[in-house]
Amino acid sequence: MTPGFGSLMQDVLWCFSQIKGTIDTGVTESDIISTVEFNHTGELLATGDKGGRVVIFQREQESKNQPHRRGEYNVYSTFQSHEPEFDYLKSLEIEEKINKIRWLPQQNAAYFLLSTNDKTVKLWKVSERDKRPEGYNLKDEDGRLRDPSMITVLRVPVLRPMDLMVEATPRRVFANAHTYHINSISVNSDYETYMSADDLRINLWNFEITNQSFNIVDIKPANMEELTEVITAAEFHPHHCNTFVYSSSKGTIRLCDMRTAALCDRHAKFFEEPEDPSNRSFFSEIISSISDVKFSHSGRYIMTRDYLTVKVWDLNMENRPIETYQVHDYLRSKLCSLYENDCIFDKFECVWNGSDSVIMTGSYNNFFRMFDRNTKRDVTLEASRENSKPRAILKPRKVCVGGKRRKDEISVDSLDFSKKILHTAWHPSENIIAVAATNNLYIFQDKVN
Repeated sequence: MTPGFGSLMQDVLWCFSQIKGTIDTGVTESDIISTVEFNHTGELLATGDKGGRVVIFQREQESKNQPHRRGEYNVYSTFQSHEPEFDYLKSLEIEEKINKIRWLPQQNAAYFLLSTNDKTVKLWKVSERDKRPEGYNLKDEDGRLRDPSMITVLRVPVLRPMDLMVEATPRRVFANAHTYHINSISVNSDYETYMSADDLRINLWNFEITNQSFNIVDIKPANMEELTEVITAAEFHPHHCNTFVYSSSKGTIRLCDMRTAALCDRHAKFFEEPEDPSNRSFFSEIISSISDVKFSHSGRYIMTRDYLTVKVWDLNMENRPIETYQVHDYLRSKLCSLYENDCIFDKFECVWNGSDSVIMTGSYNNFFRMFDRNTKRDVTLEASRENSKPRAILKPRKVCVGGKRRKDEISVDSLDFSKKILHTAWHPSENIIAVAATNNLYIFQDKVN
């Protein structure tokens, strides 16, 4: 096990660290966080929102005079990544909402990240500047061009210190390749290519080429009336650049190998759990749709999230998952009302911790769940402002289904379905988690004595 990752229940007491965002009064739709992602070192944490903005937080250096205060995340850069657009051919508005952010590994002093809305992927460079050049030959100090006939001496430009500026500049724009809404982007382990997936197609891009992509999966039927499933998520293998998976609304996962054929419509492996006929209902198909798929850091396992469960699959066993965790089984009796208020179509994400030993995913009432794969224990925690005193330890929450309610339990009938944790992120090597609750970003970490 990775140092610093203890067993979830015995060693880790989660406590509140920070909250970013305004108090919930007067929250506009554009402030709602739509994606959260740590970079490869965990020093930076990016969020995207429905207003098309990306906010990057940077971890401060731990201070020697306050050793109990570990490095906090503070705003490093904020920029508008996407603007609302209008597709005149289809008379459709294209939202500016950021669907996904993916970091590239850092190669030099600058940081690079991909962000996407429904149609367009952008590669952003985030860099620092604390010096400015002065003493140009052809320009004056205000940047105006000088008259060449007046230039009689050559000057050597010098760099003068200035206040630190963090600049975000779009380096590439990958557009016009998707007819349907992009739901996933994933950077390949070769760091030269990445893929973008929409409802029916997956495209492979080279970072250097913006005007063409290669279609690697196309499940669009000749007659759209025969359409039975859509692609819901896709991800590259963390170590093998030829392998990727994608999940579908039918609850299946396909593993594809790009070495086999140019168009990966024939999968190499097909993961599906046979349905229990006794559990069949009107909602079976909706709740079996997979909303997220993630490779483990080791590359040995795949984790999938559907409406009620998280499943872990071994790449070597296709007929059923090796682990199934119930996220909120108490909602099974509430599926009818969840269908009526559209909550049944919510897309929850799931994440691994750095050692693949613990899984985290969200639920309603601002609850999020953790499952320890070694001890098989689980815990429900809540992201709430009531608990947001510095270092306040999170108390496990319990939901009671019927009968007598204990004083520390919450009844399933009083859950707030408008408060939902769809997006979470886990630091790659430490017990630090980021949880997006509406327009607020909560950061929790393990209590260190």
